[in-house]
Amino acid sequence: MYQALYRKWRPKVFSDVIGQEHITETLKKQVAEGRTSHAYLFTGTRGTGKTTCAKILAKAVNCEHPVNGDPCCQCPSCIGLESGSFLDVLELDAASNNGVDQVRALRDEAIYAPANVKKRVYIVDEVHMLSTAAFNALLKILEEPPAHLMFILATTELHKVPATILSRCQRYSFKRILPKDIARRLTYVAQQEQIDLTPDGAELLSRLADGALRDGLSLLDQCAAAGGTVDSRAVLEVLGLAGNLQTAQLMRDILDRNAQAALLLLNELYTGGKDVGAVLGELSTLTRDLLLRKTAPEGGAALLSGGFDSATLDKLGSGVPANRFLFLASTLQKAAGDLYYSADRRTDAELCLLRLCDESLCGDLTALENRITRLENAVDRGVEIRSAVTRSVSAARDAAVLSGNAAEPLFPAKKEAPAPRSAPADDPPPWDEPPLPEEPPMREEPGERVFDIPANPAPAHPAAPKTPPAQSAPPHRQTAAVPAAPKPQATAAPVTGSGNWWRSLAENCKGRLPPMYRAFLELCGGTLEGDQVTVFAPDEITLNRLDNDRVRGVLSAEAEKSSGQPVRVLFRVGEAPKASPQENLKSLLEFGSRFDNIEIK
Repeated sequence: MYQALYRKWRPKVFSDVIGQEHITETLKKQVAEGRTSHAYLFTGTRGTGKTTCAKILAKAVNCEHPVNGDPCCQCPSCIGLESGSFLDVLELDAASNNGVDQVRALRDEAIYAPANVKKRVYIVDEVHMLSTAAFNALLKILEEPPAHLMFILATTELHKVPATILSRCQRYSFKRILPKDIARRLTYVAQQEQIDLTPDGAELLSRLADGALRDGLSLLDQCAAAGGTVDSRAVLEVLGLAGNLQTAQLMRDILDRNAQAALLLLNELYTGGKDVGAVLGELSTLTRDLLLRKTAPEGGAALLSGGFDSATLDKLGSGVPANRFLFLASTLQKAAGDLYYSADRRTDAELCLLRLCDESLCGDLTALENRITRLENAVDRGVEIRSAVTRSVSAARDAAVLSGNAAEPLFPAKKEAPAPRSAPADDPPPWDEPPLPEEPPMREEPGERVFDIPANPAPAHPAAPKTPPAQSAPPHRQTAAVPAAPKPQATAAPVTGSGNWWRSLAENCKGRLPPMYRAFLELCGGTLEGDQVTVFAPDEITLNRLDNDRVRGVLSAEAEKSSGQPVRVLFRVGEAPKASPQENLKSLLEFGSRFDNIEIK
């Protein structure tokens, strides 16, 4: 009859126990010197050797010829206890015998001397499952047991054992077995059982065992039953972990900020019956492995979950900073915790993926920090920010021309033309220093925006002369179906209203204001009446954000530059009045007066 590997290879002596030398050496010394206690408490996680050490200790104290504290496994006592023919060593499961009546029967029976061996030993597994009354019934016999009696209690949840029980026992804490020790033991067992186990397969099984040697042997038994070589790929296929490849692909899409691919893959997993909570859990486990791999590349192998091989972790973690993984881990943990109270788990999972792909959707300091980090990395790689700004300026002007926005200056094609008209000193030409765009996109990461434009940007060409370059007349003169009007002076005050003038003023101010003010400025409108600029904010929040000396100073300086006279700025809550047709006509005439090659009729 076939016997499971974890039962067949259960240690028979203390020397065979793996990874618990701090306990086995002490127990061997106690047995050799005859100083064993009447009650022991073994604690620790599953599969670390608690019950195994309890059985070995029961044989050692009854062995007729112990060898340095280990049972000889050859005397009648050892053979009888190993085969189970001697009833003086009794194993009890407290999960099914947790009542006070069972403990009272045990106490009444324990007073009798053993029939075949020197000591009667009771091994109580999962002792924390006993009821309060059962613990109370066990107290007296634990405190003053007969000389022939020994109790060995085992538990995985030490905090559930009463302090009155703890004070009457010698406590030994079993630690998790290291993956390298588990891999070495699995390799030895595989050689003895003629199993073709590769080193990468043993490494993966040791991490999947999670510190429990019994789990590692069970997994090896399961993989060996499929036949063939037991390598890492075979382990993933047999144990049903091939879905981890999809999790790795989902993480790849997140790191590439490919939100569309991530959502499509999540939909594929969802339609295939995968729970979105399980998907987020696997992503969280993978993120933890990547973070540990990034922060502790040498000694962190023992901390990995084991669901992903080293090649996959190296490929995913290449070139990604640790703070990105820290952000991913915290976001996934929060989303997984909120799923329990969610009304639509799928929608919440999709929103989580969107936040993972684009930190700006979070709206906190972490998003701003990640943007700054990406910008610094781009500068270090030599990205030409100025060229991106220039392209964005050209794109913005072209868009303005196509949309008919009269606030944007037109630059017609050059040809042989007369000399340019000199502009007044107090009315700088619009092409002298074009305003910087709001946030030019980065080359490395499309869709992201640059926010650290200096407060006082330097001119793109400092050595350029102040006089404008020569302008040539276009092939066709632009005309409009309006009566001819005399050209006003270039220094005339801009038209009042909230249309073209305000948009032009706001665009000029953006290059001099930090990002925190630009978004609020977009929501406002403005008018100029005499020497007063009135800014209309949609609500109190916008008003409070903009009503400060810095914004007021920039608006005042730009308005004074365009109007040619000192102005004062006033903030109000409300909607800006719309410009009248007469004001729009006046704005168009003033715009045409700035160029020799445009005549409006």
